[in-house]
Amino acid sequence: MEFNAKKIDEANAVITATLQAATIDESLTKIAKQAAKTLDVQGFRKGKVPVAVVKSRYAEKLQQDAEGEALRAVLNEALAELKIANSDLIGEPAITKFDKKENGDVEVEIQISSRPQFDLGDYKALLPEIKTKKVTAKEIDEKLNEMAAHSAPLEKIKRKRMVKDGDFAVIDFEGFKDGVPFEGGKADGHTLEIGSGSFIPGFEEQVIGMKYEEEKEITVTFPEQYQAANLAGAEVVFKVKLHEIQEKAAPVIDDEFAKKVLPQEEGANVEMLKEKMKEQIKADKTAKYYNEELKPEYLEALVEKVDFAVPTAVLEQEISQVLNNQVRTMSDAEIKELQENKDKIEEMRKEATPEATKSVKATFIIDALAKAEKVEVSDQEVTQTLYYEAMMQGQDGQALIKQYQEAGYLPAIKMSMIEQKVITKLLDEKAGK
Repeated sequence: MEFNAKKIDEANAVITATLQAATIDESLTKIAKQAAKTLDVQGFRKGKVPVAVVKSRYAEKLQQDAEGEALRAVLNEALAELKIANSDLIGEPAITKFDKKENGDVEVEIQISSRPQFDLGDYKALLPEIKTKKVTAKEIDEKLNEMAAHSAPLEKIKRKRMVKDGDFAVIDFEGFKDGVPFEGGKADGHTLEIGSGSFIPGFEEQVIGMKYEEEKEITVTFPEQYQAANLAGAEVVFKVKLHEIQEKAAPVIDDEFAKKVLPQEEGANVEMLKEKMKEQIKADKTAKYYNEELKPEYLEALVEKVDFAVPTAVLEQEISQVLNNQVRTMSDAEIKELQENKDKIEEMRKEATPEATKSVKATFIIDALAKAEKVEVSDQEVTQTLYYEAMMQGQDGQALIKQYQEAGYLPAIKMSMIEQKVITKLLDEKAGK
């Protein structure tokens, strides 16, 4: 078997070979003999099908299998010569040439990508300087007032007036489509926060200006993507009656409020609550500081300092992803221009390559950092995080996890969590935490 294996760089290699006709025929005969033992062919007993019959009936499939076997043999021998382990291969080997000759030989070219090997060097020396985030008394008071206002009870307004934005309107309503009431469209004594956006678009705006005991017909259109198919995109009429207007009571921040917010703390009081709030605000500001300023700065320094070749297979995927994202924002006219002008696509690929290369390098650097710092994220952590975030947004956690799983997003989410975890660890150490 003739082949030539050459490393382009530490992450990519090319293999050229000639699959000889005799080798392919030998493999084809071997495969046909094995198949003859198990195939059911009318007119022959099972296991007694002549090899010639198998070759005749399944010629095309046998030829493909034989060529595939010869190709795998070349790949395995070439990887051994290149000293590249199968576990280090990234993506599928790309067959860039498969030229069948008249004599039955096949000339092939295979491009392979492997995990780059590189030294991170003194990666901690590249960590940026960290400024301690301060929290002011004003920030603490604002946060406490916000919390107290959110949990303050509703009170009936002291004088009758019209509904305005921010009010809580106690209403009866019933919805009609084409003059017929529809299921789930009726409620009595419902408290609706005006401006919350919790009702169908346009509904809350039309409640503004209503007076006590006023009855009104409100016409709205359900969103096209509404969950109930019979109402999606439909225009409906709601008969609405206003009974009462309520508003939040003035927020009260006292020891009783502190005990409600800190039920696990013995002797909770306002001073303790303020201290806890200070810690929380500081943690939030620090996390934002890390994510929006320090992490990008650190990754940029690492990508610039740590030099290595990137696997072509991964780089091509990243460039394609960048282009796909760009195409999604294009108009029909722009997409048509791309279809008619292939040079434009090539130009876009060239423009996307530098940033895509940085992104791929950053991915491998993060992986190396995680190994160096012994940082791991389990699959269970990923699903628990997604479940918690879904619950916080009032969504079905299990459904969201299944959706991400089917879309193939979980590995990317896991990598993002590893990135967050390892860089936060390094920055915390730098800050002396």
